[in-house]
Amino acid sequence: MDVPTEPSYVGMAVCAECHATETAAWTGSHHDLAMARADRTTVLGDFDDTVFNHGDVESRFFRRDGGFFVVTEGNDGELAEFELKWTFGWEPLQQYLVEFPDGRLQALGVAWDTRAAAEGGQRWFHVYGDQVIPAGDELHWTMPAQNWNYMCADCHSTGYQKNYDPESDTFASTWTDVNVACEACHGPGSTHVSRARDARLDEGHGFPVSFAQPERGRVLREGAKTVSIVGGDRTSMQVEACGSCHARRAPIAETYRHGRPLLDSHLPALLTEGLYFPDGQILDEVFEYGSFRQSRMYAAGVVCTDCHDPHSLRLRADGDGVCAQCHLPTHYQTASHTHHEPGTGAPGCIDCHMPARTYMVVDVRRDHSFRVPRPDLAVELGVTNVCASCHADQSDEWSASAVRSWLGRDARGLQDFAHAFAAGRAGRIDAADSLRGIAADPAQPAVVRATALDLLRTYPGPETLRVAIASLEDPDPAVRLAALGPLGTAPMVERAALLKPRWADPVLAVRIEAARLAAGVDPRVLEATEFDRLIAAMAEYVDAQRASLDRPSAWVNLGNLYAEAGDAELAIEQYRAALARDPAFEPAFANLADLLLRLGNEVAAGEVLARGLQALPDSATLHHAMGLHQIRIGNRQAAMDSLSTAVELAPGNARFNYVYAIALDGESRRAEAIAQLESTHGIREADQDVLRALISMNLESGMLEDARRYARQLQRLRPRDAPLEQLLDQLGGD
Repeated sequence: MDVPTEPSYVGMAVCAECHATETAAWTGSHHDLAMARADRTTVLGDFDDTVFNHGDVESRFFRRDGGFFVVTEGNDGELAEFELKWTFGWEPLQQYLVEFPDGRLQALGVAWDTRAAAEGGQRWFHVYGDQVIPAGDELHWTMPAQNWNYMCADCHSTGYQKNYDPESDTFASTWTDVNVACEACHGPGSTHVSRARDARLDEGHGFPVSFAQPERGRVLREGAKTVSIVGGDRTSMQVEACGSCHARRAPIAETYRHGRPLLDSHLPALLTEGLYFPDGQILDEVFEYGSFRQSRMYAAGVVCTDCHDPHSLRLRADGDGVCAQCHLPTHYQTASHTHHEPGTGAPGCIDCHMPARTYMVVDVRRDHSFRVPRPDLAVELGVTNVCASCHADQSDEWSASAVRSWLGRDARGLQDFAHAFAAGRAGRIDAADSLRGIAADPAQPAVVRATALDLLRTYPGPETLRVAIASLEDPDPAVRLAALGPLGTAPMVERAALLKPRWADPVLAVRIEAARLAAGVDPRVLEATEFDRLIAAMAEYVDAQRASLDRPSAWVNLGNLYAEAGDAELAIEQYRAALARDPAFEPAFANLADLLLRLGNEVAAGEVLARGLQALPDSATLHHAMGLHQIRIGNRQAAMDSLSTAVELAPGNARFNYVYAIALDGESRRAEAIAQLESTHGIREADQDVLRALISMNLESGMLEDARRYARQLQRLRPRDAPLEQLLDQLGGD
């Protein structure tokens, strides 16, 4: 019998002893070549004393004594020599890693374009294109954003342990395989190997999760044009495993927990602004997980290996053949479906259903949400128009008109949330009902419902709270996690009552966020068992932050937790630790100053803000905080200057605009205050604080019709709000 211990990693060479076929397929794959020691067999770049110029920096690449070197700009802005000890990636680009004495590995910003010369490759280029990245910039290759130990290693290596020491601020990172080997996907294999060697596999394979699903099959039902997936793993644990790397995500544990939901170790991004277009198409570098979770195929039970060989990573078939595994060519590869005549030059399936974007200058990636082309949304919302990938000489309006001529209407598809998300991002009043409807609709993909709940945080009120409470019981952990957000505006006692069950949620991300939101609860309102669950979940939250103590954000998160829990001294320690790691980390300055203000230490708060503004003179957040501080110490003119500067630096920030307007009113500048509020209302019309201020100031100024108009708008956001209904009755009118 196996000793009941946690399985350990054995390394790819051990797996290869029995799995020769799989090893052969994997050898030479992008997983195999994800990272390697730099030598003449792995380095693809030109190191024949080659020079590359980017901005004012000249980088020179050369070889010496069998090693590979570059002379380029260091973190002090001066040219220095660095040895490139590791290759990183293979196709269509290869980057190189520099080792530093403190254990950091940093990814050089200048990379080698591995494409053929005929395709524009075989050259050095900068991964940020023509953007100049000076020393000290957060994107400079020497900075934390380019740190392999945190940003890259867990997905480019196997059995990775970061081993960061916060006391010395050093890394002693280790791995079992430097590339993406067998156990990166299957999990640690010691139990499996032990059973295999003892001929005990009849006791089970011994892995945390198996991707083999012999009971899974495909059925073409009578009259159907697409096969149905039957049987097998309907929880898509394989997609979760692939998503551990193929997702835009942040870690909340040291390593991915094989066989568990992704939210047990990572926080995958939702379809948020800046990452995705409002219709869910890829915008920033988000990889595949968030896109695939939107798709009809994911909902139908399709998994990654239905299209991709899990070892070679190649597609299961060439061209449209991979789609034809499930979608009958007799229907889909015809002009009646494609509206293009078949033959040479006709678009393939992916040309219409998987629009591509290019990242890092040369890396073309396709959207995995498999959506119906919607050029009408390109016209209305500025999203990607896939038709333009072939018809670049035509306008989006032309594409939309062509689709209408084919169908007699605009196209439709599963992803029909674009207008609601665009309105929610813009803070429009009419978004509230649509977002609540999406969040409550079980037919919507879970990632879409979760994103709607995330947007609803800025639409507080009883109706939003009702939808959020109902979503706390959703079977998908991403929805449960997002449902916690709108609860943050509820009074603490009511909030804690709603959060209690989630402190014992089966998924880590939900437990720790529920604990964070209840950090300030009075223990006397909890039963002993409830308090124990809260303390346990808070301890897990602390552990989640400790997994990323090399990042100042983790220290700030701990500081916020301790501040909310009432331990000001410990909170201050965390904020100062964050600034020790990054002396220009804005949230640490802002939160430390805010805590000092709450403690009544105005002088210390002012000193912190002054230091912050010296490091970050263009920080709207710190100018705003300084303005509030100056109001409290009675320096009103300086306060007005600071608050005004914050608005100038961040004109789209409704909160900064609102506070400045209130300050104007406090200076007896009512007309300017109302004008500022009206401008802010135009920026984000659903901001309830702005609406309340507009109602109040217009009432006091005798402008009843304006007050009535804004009260009606607020009522749309807060239906059945008794005091608001009473006010409207008093104001009269329709």
